[in-house]
Amino acid sequence: MGYRLPMVTVANDRPQLQADVSEPVGAGLTVAALLGTASLAGAVVLAGHRGLDRVVRGVNVMEVPDILSWTKPHELLLTTAFPLSQATGGRAEEVLLELVNALDSQRLAALAIKLGRYLDALPQPVLDRADELGFPILQLPERLAFDEVLPDVYGRLLDQQNQALARADALHRAISTIVLGGGGLTEIAAEVSRVLACPVLITTPDGRVLTDEPGAPEQLSDPSGRLLVERLRPGITPVPGLGSAVMTSIVAGGLDHGRIVALIRPGPVDPGLIPALERVAIVAALSITKELAVAAVEGKFRGDYLRDVLTGVVTVDRQVVAHCQSLGWRIDQPLVVLVAELDPEPDDRSSAPGPALGLRSAHERFASAWQQVLRNRERTAPVVSFSQEVVALVPVRAGADAVAVVAELVAAVAGDRGGGRRSFCAGVSRLVGEPTGPDAIAQAYAQARKTVRVGRRVHGPGSVSHFDSLGVHRLLSLVPDPAELTAFAAEVLGELAGESAEAADLRTTLQTLLDTNLNVAETARLLHFHYNTLRYRIGKLERIIGPFTADPHLRLDVALALQVVQMRGI
Repeated sequence: MGYRLPMVTVANDRPQLQADVSEPVGAGLTVAALLGTASLAGAVVLAGHRGLDRVVRGVNVMEVPDILSWTKPHELLLTTAFPLSQATGGRAEEVLLELVNALDSQRLAALAIKLGRYLDALPQPVLDRADELGFPILQLPERLAFDEVLPDVYGRLLDQQNQALARADALHRAISTIVLGGGGLTEIAAEVSRVLACPVLITTPDGRVLTDEPGAPEQLSDPSGRLLVERLRPGITPVPGLGSAVMTSIVAGGLDHGRIVALIRPGPVDPGLIPALERVAIVAALSITKELAVAAVEGKFRGDYLRDVLTGVVTVDRQVVAHCQSLGWRIDQPLVVLVAELDPEPDDRSSAPGPALGLRSAHERFASAWQQVLRNRERTAPVVSFSQEVVALVPVRAGADAVAVVAELVAAVAGDRGGGRRSFCAGVSRLVGEPTGPDAIAQAYAQARKTVRVGRRVHGPGSVSHFDSLGVHRLLSLVPDPAELTAFAAEVLGELAGESAEAADLRTTLQTLLDTNLNVAETARLLHFHYNTLRYRIGKLERIIGPFTADPHLRLDVALALQVVQMRGI
């Protein structure tokens, strides 16, 4: 630790190990609050004013030289300066600097010293170092007895702890009554907000606000309204321009169900808020678990019925439209079918149970995000989650652009990719409505499923593709036998249809030539080849696939075959 004074006296035979005593979460009072007690009213802050918001959870007395072995975090350390006076000579300033650095690294709350009897004053460099660290150093009145400070401080700490426990207990009883009465997360948040006199948000693990009001503040939200929980740490986090945010997790059955965040106005934060919110999290976990169980049963029934509609098992007629309305859905309006799938990650391809469970959890959060976004915009829009995809029937109002509507929804779900959210692809069908009517929903679902797969292959992860914008890929995707497409590509391209690096490199050259309308100079510039090198490559390509530079019909076949290879795996 660096600091050690010559031994003068030994008060105990062994130091108490810090690991022997668990550190209370959230209990304590700030140094500034304790300066208002009767025993410390005459204390003067010599340095470290910036650290007066440090939390005190206990009191210790320094009358031994090896004090570092006895201190614990968040203590107020009292001393008569007798051990400090033993560091005489030219090393006094150096020893005191080492002591301040060591106590700060131990996360001590403050050091309170009696000056005048054993030590006249602290060197200015020591006070400057304390100011730099924000480590409070207090000067106690010379006639103050430590036995006045100890009961006074511990009394205040016990009063504060009793008040926090009483408030947490009252809050727990109030929200338990709400849950037993059938209330949900919105009622819980409203009651907690009333009791704590501050806005309270209940969110998903990635920050989607689950309650009606209030919304996430501007300082802590992205454009989609998601609370940026990744910027908050468990406990108290200062938020510039807002005050502080107190956050705790909602965990049940080993699963992370969300966060509870209390937004506190500027000023001192009562650490007792943390145990209070932890009580709330227990009840909120019960409410979420209940809602998930009910939603799972309802969702399976609703999802199975919509699957029958989407796959054409059920023919859409007036009776089906009426039944969907009884489920809260409107399918007799202009809409597009959207299919969204999470992009695969390396862990997803493993057969181990751990990653599979993680994928399932990510898919559930993904489906929940789509359901929440659509519910906020159009409550009658059906959104269901299947094993690997989320399907939404997105209404498109008269005069609205379907592309713009979908783009807004995708932006709201994706947000800024924070909170552990995953990249995803989306495929969008043609508009269903006049003159086709809702009976075209099954065809639109097939279009959207095909589009999301073609879009990922052609445009990569995170793409949003519309069926009408697929171009020639749309026609190729309608060929019922993929083996026929593969055979066509192999016949036209020969060895270029292979998966080797050389074949892929030559295909790039061939595609660039077609894109530039066989302009050799432009192709060489784009590919950073020497002109003669490209001429050599063209000769090699023609030996493999034929005289494509002179035969326009062959060029058409080659262009289609290259698109088939690009779509490989669809």
